[in-house]
Amino acid sequence: GTRRDCTMLSVDEKKAIINYRIQKSYGNLNEAKEVVKLVFWNLVGNRFYYSAFHMASALLLNKGLASCFHSGTIHLIGTQFVVKGLLDKSYGRLLSRLFELRQSGDYDDLYDATEDEVIPYIDKTFQFIQDMEKLIVFKGE
Repeated sequence: GTRRDCTMLSVDEKKAIINYRIQKSYGNLNEAKEVVKLVFWNLVGNRFYYSAFHMASALLLNKGLASCFHSGTIHLIGTQFVVKGLLDKSYGRLLSRLFELRQSGDYDDLYDATEDEVIPYIDKTFQFIQDMEKLIVFKGE
């Protein structure tokens, strides 16, 4: 289907999408924790990225900033939140790094993520999505 323009959404629709993305974010994080047990590190990296991406896109939609592209989302989190001091500087790098991890794991046959590479992202990604979630505010609540 065609993507509806984010500006055309009603307040309730917007809220529903934001809540859905927040759920997806935590769902991806939980999947990552399960996949860790199976030692599929590429897949773990992939789930971390999507966990951060879904929360980032929820935050952007909440603030009336939306991008249909992954690179656009990373850029907007950087310019609108990291640069302005609303999110820790390390998060800009973290999101870019998770994106690279996903790209390499998904598209590069010669690349395999390692345990040492991926494990440190468990806590970092969890902290990142929680910090982004705190910035999501619904008017009138």
